[in-house]
Amino acid sequence: MTFRITGLPAERFAHLFALSDAELAAQDAVRRIADGRTPGYPCRVSLTDSRPGDELLLVNYEHHSVASPYRMRFAIYVREGEETYDEVGEIPEQLRIRSLAVRAFDADAMMVGCELVDGRDLEAAIERQLAEPRAAYLHVHFAAAGCYAARVERA
Repeated sequence: MTFRITGLPAERFAHLFALSDAELAAQDAVRRIADGRTPGYPCRVSLTDSRPGDELLLVNYEHHSVASPYRMRFAIYVREGEETYDEVGEIPEQLRIRSLAVRAFDADAMMVGCELVDGRDLEAAIERQLAEPRAAYLHVHFAAAGCYAARVERA
């Protein structure tokens, strides 16, 4: 089964980088400079990890804005100047190297499947979850922190 993975829209966050720290705080966001941790901090736009010295914003983002009990928001990192990841049949390295939760939702934004998976096995999990006839799309989350990582759809 062919799938498409997308990051968050870059334009949604671009204006935030020009804000002062006080203006960011008023929007429940903070500026961070990446340290040398490995893996780095995961940008949800490009689906790449930070390098030491990168400027990131940690923002609260509603990634599942739906009229359902599964409406969700959580903290995410974004990096300035990144392009939105949008690829068919490819798994970004950021997802490959982490433990993930894959959640399937139907057209009414109700969860119809879920599983924990090692990122190296993400293709198989995508195939299993999209094999559910009611599954309209998937959300991938980082299992440990629980935060949103990416969206998956049939291609």
